[in-house]
Amino acid sequence: MRYLDPKNDLTFKKIFGEHPKLLISFLNALLPLEEGKLIKSITYVPGELVPQVPLMKNTIVDVRCTDQCNRQFIVEMQMNWTTSFMQRVLFNAAKAYVKQLDKGDKYELLHPVYALNLIDDVFSKTPDYYHHYRIVETGDPAGRIEGLEFVFVELPKFEAVSVSEKKLQILWLRFLTEINEKTEKVPIEMLSDPDIKKAVECLQESAFSKEELEYYERYWDRVRTERTLINETASKAMQKGREEGREEERLIQQEKQYQKKLNLAIIMKKDGESFEKIIKYTELSKEEIEKL
Repeated sequence: MRYLDPKNDLTFKKIFGEHPKLLISFLNALLPLEEGKLIKSITYVPGELVPQVPLMKNTIVDVRCTDQCNRQFIVEMQMNWTTSFMQRVLFNAAKAYVKQLDKGDKYELLHPVYALNLIDDVFSKTPDYYHHYRIVETGDPAGRIEGLEFVFVELPKFEAVSVSEKKLQILWLRFLTEINEKTEKVPIEMLSDPDIKKAVECLQESAFSKEELEYYERYWDRVRTERTLINETASKAMQKGREEGREEERLIQQEKQYQKKLNLAIIMKKDGESFEKIIKYTELSKEEIEKL
């Protein structure tokens, strides 16, 4: 039996965009929600058009919903990383937050927005794969402003070392990182959870039409193309930086040499040397020497 990769646009939306029970399990496992505030029911909402990230026009996959408390959740699967992506996530969540109110409505009607971002790339220098951002007071992290929370998961850094803590989170992340076209046998631990077992069944190749499988492959083509463009852009930026660095170093050395000549000219001028001799040894012009 052949399985498809759950990170693909087609499969991700099929699993989490068509099966609310699976999305509820996934969100409760991945988001930092308090025990008494877990999601019990959801309603899907259509995605909004937001500014595109350069080079990522076709590979940002999102699913949106609200829960029984009217909290909003934006789930995005992104295969490649650029520095613009985080700003897009902030804009996206902030827009969803402010659009809750019509003109004249009270601010008390606003509900929290959570942005869960799964990245199949590495963007931070820390060994941690899970990053939780919220608005806190710099001097007292316990002091916080409710409204917007962001979670970024760097999938390539994830390693299932222990499942004793946050077991369901570990299993869902294993589902995203271990199941793909090369999977021959699904680990028994994943099948022990009914929701993840259902998600695995959704990935069976036989469940997709010929047209869907063609779309599946085209998506990977887009991912590879964009990754190449991103790498080329980064390479050009690094080359430009090196060239600018070399030019800056050349100018610094040039300035140092010029200063040495000025210092020598000042000493020779104080010693009463002739302009001709000072010019000969410093290669400065008569006008430059007269200004000293």
